[in-house]
Amino acid sequence: MTIRVLLADDQALVRAAFAMLLESSQDMTVVGQAGTGREAVELARKERADLVVMDIRMPDLDGIEATRLIAADEDLAGVKVLVLTTYDTDENIVEALRAGASGFLVKDTRPAELLEAIRTVAGGEALLSPGPTSRLIARFLRSPAAAPPETGPECLTDREREVLTLVACGLNNTEIGEALGLSPLTAKTHVSRIMGKLGARDRAQLVIVAYESGLVSPGA
Repeated sequence: MTIRVLLADDQALVRAAFAMLLESSQDMTVVGQAGTGREAVELARKERADLVVMDIRMPDLDGIEATRLIAADEDLAGVKVLVLTTYDTDENIVEALRAGASGFLVKDTRPAELLEAIRTVAGGEALLSPGPTSRLIARFLRSPAAAPPETGPECLTDREREVLTLVACGLNNTEIGEALGLSPLTAKTHVSRIMGKLGARDRAQLVIVAYESGLVSPGA
Protein backbone atom coordinates (compact mmCIF):
# COMPACT_ATOMS: atom_id res chain seq x y z
CA MET A 1 0.00 0.00 0.00
CA THR A 2 1.35 3.41 -1.01
CA ILE A 3 1.03 6.20 1.56
CA ARG A 4 -0.19 9.41 -0.06
CA VAL A 5 1.55 12.34 1.66
CA LEU A 6 0.89 16.07 1.51
CA LEU A 7 3.75 18.37 2.54
CA ALA A 8 2.93 21.70 4.20
CA ASP A 9 5.82 24.08 4.94
CA ASP A 10 6.39 27.74 4.06
CA GLN A 11 9.99 27.03 2.98
CA ALA A 12 10.18 25.73 -0.58
CA LEU A 13 13.64 24.25 -0.01
CA VAL A 14 12.42 22.25 2.98
CA ARG A 15 9.45 20.94 1.01
CA ALA A 16 11.71 19.96 -1.89
CA ALA A 17 14.10 18.10 0.41
CA PHE A 18 11.27 16.22 2.12
CA ALA A 19 9.68 15.41 -1.24
CA MET A 20 12.92 13.90 -2.56
CA LEU A 21 13.26 11.81 0.59
CA LEU A 22 9.69 10.52 0.51
CA GLU A 23 9.73 9.76 -3.21
CA SER A 24 12.86 7.66 -2.67
CA SER A 25 10.76 5.30 -0.55
CA GLN A 26 8.77 2.68 -2.45
CA ASP A 27 5.78 2.86 -0.13
CA MET A 28 5.25 6.65 -0.25
CA THR A 29 4.27 9.27 -2.81
CA VAL A 30 3.93 13.04 -2.47
CA VAL A 31 0.52 14.13 -3.79
CA GLY A 32 0.92 17.85 -3.12
CA GLN A 33 2.91 20.66 -1.53
CA ALA A 34 1.48 23.65 0.34
CA GLY A 35 3.23 26.84 1.40
CA THR A 36 0.50 28.04 3.80
CA GLY A 37 -1.91 26.44 6.21
CA ARG A 38 -4.89 27.39 4.08
CA GLU A 39 -3.32 25.77 1.03
CA ALA A 40 -2.73 22.65 3.12
CA VAL A 41 -6.42 22.40 4.01
CA GLU A 42 -7.50 22.98 0.42
CA LEU A 43 -5.04 20.41 -0.96
CA ALA A 44 -6.02 17.88 1.72
CA ARG A 45 -9.61 18.14 0.50
CA LYS A 46 -8.60 17.99 -3.16
CA GLU A 47 -5.96 15.25 -3.09
CA ARG A 48 -7.37 13.02 -0.31
CA ALA A 49 -3.93 12.44 1.16
CA ASP A 50 -3.49 9.74 3.78
CA LEU A 51 -1.22 11.96 5.84
CA VAL A 52 -0.21 15.61 6.04
CA VAL A 53 3.30 16.53 7.21
CA MET A 54 2.48 19.91 8.75
CA ASP A 55 4.75 22.75 9.80
CA ILE A 56 3.42 24.97 12.60
CA ARG A 57 4.62 28.42 11.66
CA MET A 58 3.18 29.31 8.25
CA PRO A 59 1.61 32.46 6.78
CA ASP A 60 -2.10 32.95 6.10
CA LEU A 61 -3.13 30.12 8.47
CA ASP A 62 -0.77 28.42 10.90
CA GLY A 63 -0.33 24.68 11.13
CA ILE A 64 -2.36 24.35 14.33
CA GLU A 65 -5.47 25.94 12.82
CA ALA A 66 -4.95 24.00 9.60
CA THR A 67 -4.76 20.79 11.64
CA ARG A 68 -7.94 21.72 13.51
CA LEU A 69 -9.82 22.32 10.26
CA ILE A 70 -8.66 19.02 8.78
CA ALA A 71 -9.54 17.06 11.93
CA ALA A 72 -13.00 18.68 12.11
CA ASP A 73 -13.88 18.01 8.45
CA GLU A 74 -16.00 14.86 8.19
CA ASP A 75 -15.02 14.50 4.54
CA LEU A 76 -11.40 14.19 5.66
CA ALA A 77 -12.01 11.49 8.25
CA GLY A 78 -8.99 9.22 8.35
CA VAL A 79 -6.51 11.87 7.20
CA LYS A 80 -3.65 11.94 9.70
CA VAL A 81 -1.51 14.95 10.58
CA LEU A 82 2.14 14.68 11.58
CA VAL A 83 3.41 18.03 12.86
CA LEU A 84 6.98 19.22 12.39
CA THR A 85 8.23 21.70 14.95
CA THR A 86 11.17 22.81 17.08
CA TYR A 87 11.63 22.77 20.85
CA ASP A 88 11.21 26.53 21.09
CA THR A 89 7.49 26.06 20.37
CA ASP A 90 6.65 23.67 23.20
CA GLU A 91 3.19 25.02 23.88
CA ASN A 92 2.34 24.87 20.19
CA ILE A 93 3.15 21.17 20.18
CA VAL A 94 0.47 20.55 22.79
CA GLU A 95 -2.02 22.77 20.99
CA ALA A 96 -1.36 20.84 17.78
CA LEU A 97 -2.14 17.56 19.55
CA ARG A 98 -5.31 19.07 20.98
CA ALA A 99 -6.23 20.27 17.49
CA GLY A 100 -6.09 16.71 16.21
CA ALA A 101 -2.50 15.95 15.20
CA SER A 102 -1.47 12.34 15.66
CA GLY A 103 2.12 13.18 16.52
CA PHE A 104 5.06 15.46 15.95
CA LEU A 105 8.73 15.53 15.07
CA VAL A 106 11.51 18.06 15.36
CA LYS A 107 12.92 19.28 12.08
CA ASP A 108 16.43 17.99 12.74
CA THR A 109 15.22 14.38 12.90
CA ARG A 110 17.11 11.86 10.80
CA PRO A 111 15.68 10.96 7.37
CA ALA A 112 15.07 7.32 8.27
CA GLU A 113 13.21 8.40 11.42
CA LEU A 114 10.96 10.71 9.41
CA LEU A 115 10.02 7.90 7.03
CA GLU A 116 9.30 5.53 9.91
CA ALA A 117 7.26 8.23 11.67
CA ILE A 118 5.11 8.65 8.58
CA ARG A 119 4.51 4.91 8.41
CA THR A 120 3.67 4.82 12.12
CA VAL A 121 1.14 7.65 12.01
CA ALA A 122 -0.39 6.53 8.69
CA GLY A 123 -0.88 3.10 10.27
CA GLY A 124 -3.02 4.58 13.03
CA GLU A 125 -0.47 4.88 15.81
CA ALA A 126 0.42 8.11 17.60
CA LEU A 127 4.02 9.26 17.46
CA LEU A 128 4.62 10.24 21.08
CA SER A 129 8.04 9.27 22.27
CA PRO A 130 8.88 8.88 25.98
CA GLY A 131 11.49 10.90 27.83
CA PRO A 132 11.92 14.68 27.55
CA THR A 133 9.22 14.99 24.88
CA SER A 134 6.52 13.41 27.04
CA ARG A 135 7.54 15.49 30.06
CA LEU A 136 7.43 18.58 27.87
CA ILE A 137 3.85 17.74 26.84
CA ALA A 138 2.87 16.99 30.41
CA ARG A 139 4.07 20.34 31.69
CA PHE A 140 1.68 22.24 29.46
CA LEU A 141 -1.24 19.85 29.78
CA ARG A 142 -1.13 20.18 33.56
CA SER A 143 -0.93 23.96 33.49
CA PRO A 144 -3.80 25.98 35.07
CA ALA A 145 -4.99 26.96 31.61
CA ALA A 146 -5.69 23.35 30.66
CA ALA A 147 -9.40 22.54 30.47
CA PRO A 148 -10.50 19.34 32.23
CA PRO A 149 -11.58 16.56 29.85
CA GLU A 150 -15.31 15.90 29.50
CA THR A 151 -14.80 12.16 29.97
CA GLY A 152 -12.01 10.84 32.14
CA PRO A 153 -10.45 7.55 33.25
CA GLU A 154 -13.07 7.01 35.94
CA CYS A 155 -15.19 5.20 33.34
CA LEU A 156 -12.40 2.68 32.71
CA THR A 157 -11.63 -0.64 34.39
CA ASP A 158 -8.47 -1.00 36.48
CA ARG A 159 -6.76 -2.85 33.62
CA GLU A 160 -7.78 -0.18 31.12
CA ARG A 161 -6.35 2.53 33.37
CA GLU A 162 -3.08 0.58 33.48
CA VAL A 163 -3.04 0.41 29.69
CA LEU A 164 -3.88 4.12 29.37
CA THR A 165 -1.01 4.99 31.70
CA LEU A 166 1.43 3.07 29.51
CA VAL A 167 0.04 4.67 26.34
CA ALA A 168 0.68 8.06 27.93
CA CYS A 169 4.27 7.00 28.61
CA GLY A 170 4.79 6.42 24.89
CA LEU A 171 4.65 2.61 24.80
CA ASN A 172 3.35 0.80 21.71
CA ASN A 173 1.07 -2.24 21.82
CA THR A 174 3.93 -4.74 21.92
CA GLU A 175 5.63 -2.91 24.79
CA ILE A 176 2.34 -2.60 26.69
CA GLY A 177 1.79 -6.33 26.29
CA GLU A 178 5.27 -7.10 27.62
CA ALA A 179 4.78 -4.79 30.61
CA LEU A 180 1.41 -6.28 31.59
CA GLY A 181 1.89 -9.90 30.49
CA LEU A 182 -0.54 -9.57 27.58
CA SER A 183 -0.32 -10.40 23.90
CA PRO A 184 0.08 -7.43 21.52
CA LEU A 185 -3.39 -8.18 20.12
CA THR A 186 -4.95 -8.06 23.58
CA ALA A 187 -3.15 -4.81 24.30
CA LYS A 188 -4.44 -3.39 21.01
CA THR A 189 -7.99 -4.48 21.93
CA HIS A 190 -7.70 -2.69 25.27
CA VAL A 191 -6.48 0.48 23.56
CA SER A 192 -9.39 0.37 21.08
CA ARG A 193 -11.93 -0.05 23.89
CA ILE A 194 -10.38 2.83 25.84
CA MET A 195 -10.59 5.07 22.78
CA GLY A 196 -14.25 4.15 22.39
CA LYS A 197 -15.10 4.85 26.03
CA LEU A 198 -13.27 8.18 26.07
CA GLY A 199 -14.39 9.27 22.61
CA ALA A 200 -10.75 9.63 21.54
CA ARG A 201 -9.85 9.71 17.87
CA ASP A 202 -6.37 8.24 18.32
CA ARG A 203 -3.62 7.53 20.82
CA ALA A 204 -2.51 11.15 20.86
CA GLN A 205 -5.85 12.13 22.39
CA LEU A 206 -5.50 9.33 24.93
CA VAL A 207 -2.24 10.88 26.09
CA ILE A 208 -3.95 14.24 26.51
CA VAL A 209 -6.75 12.68 28.61
CA ALA A 210 -4.23 10.82 30.77
CA TYR A 211 -2.31 14.00 31.61
CA GLU A 212 -5.27 16.37 31.91
CA SER A 213 -7.15 14.01 34.23
CA GLY A 214 -4.11 13.55 36.47
CA LEU A 215 -3.80 9.81 35.80
CA VAL A 216 -0.22 10.51 34.72
CA SER A 217 1.81 13.23 36.41
CA PRO A 218 4.63 15.26 34.86
CA GLY A 219 7.98 13.57 35.43
CA ALA A 220 6.39 10.34 36.65
